[in-house]
Amino acid sequence: MSENGDDGTELATNDGQRFDRLPATEDDREVSGRASRGEVIDWWEDRFGISPETFEGATFWEKGKGKIWILDGDLESPVHIEALGMTFLRTRQRHWKPTTNAAQRFGRRATKNVIELDGEQARRFARGEDQEIEWEGDWGYLIAAHEIAGEIEPLGVGLFLHGELQSLVPGGRQRDL
Repeated sequence: MSENGDDGTELATNDGQRFDRLPATEDDREVSGRASRGEVIDWWEDRFGISPETFEGATFWEKGKGKIWILDGDLESPVHIEALGMTFLRTRQRHWKPTTNAAQRFGRRATKNVIELDGEQARRFARGEDQEIEWEGDWGYLIAAHEIAGEIEPLGVGLFLHGELQSLVPGGRQRDL
């Protein structure tokens, strides 16, 4: 899909019916507002301390406005299919938001902005409940985690604001543990 700019040149736009590979860098961007691969990887490193090497071999795709998917591998772009890889990140909003899938898949590699919950806090989080909690780290999106069998396991994404951790576990994935 495309539209014409003020000078009559054709501009690329998002098409909600297909996946387009993210450009490697901002300079390669053809769709206004589309994140680049470099920006996505930098964001994960800056926000959660996840090493860029974690995403070697992965490609990133946008379908619609700001719905980023990750694929371990590569395909020709664009791709006209219903789903591709795993939902990963939402970028067309004021603050980028990781998906629950991404937090659970890559959260073990996070070295910052991970809030460790005790048993009762983890149960409340898994049920989708918001809770007042003490946290000395950054505000915003966090990876909520809990120790299971001696390992810290990511539960999902939480939003920490004004002393409250909001559980962002999707309704269909909430559990009473």
